[in-house]
Amino acid sequence: MNKKKLHVKTGDTVKVLAGDERGKTGRITAVNIEKQRVTIEGLNLVTKHTKPSAQNPQGGITKIEAPIHASNVALVDPTTGETVKVGSRKNSEGKTERYSKKTGEVI
Repeated sequence: MNKKKLHVKTGDTVKVLAGDERGKTGRITAVNIEKQRVTIEGLNLVTKHTKPSAQNPQGGITKIEAPIHASNVALVDPTTGETVKVGSRKNSEGKTERYSKKTGEVI
């Protein structure tokens, strides 16, 4: 598997571009770099049937968040609230930073 860097990371606010949840925004709770998938808080809920066990003696049906492919989400700029493309560059101290390609500001 290719371990390519993603344009988003945990804690970012993103907008879903494709699929059943198209147009909705949410915060990223988990990132899987190997599979290039992100889990978004409260979006892409799937029904999971759980068997009764020691941890869950009742069992039953629960809703959990399923991951979405990273290509189907766009980062939302925290200052303007618009979706932006992300670039990376080195700052004056030589540290890599993410910036908005639309405005040029650091995210």
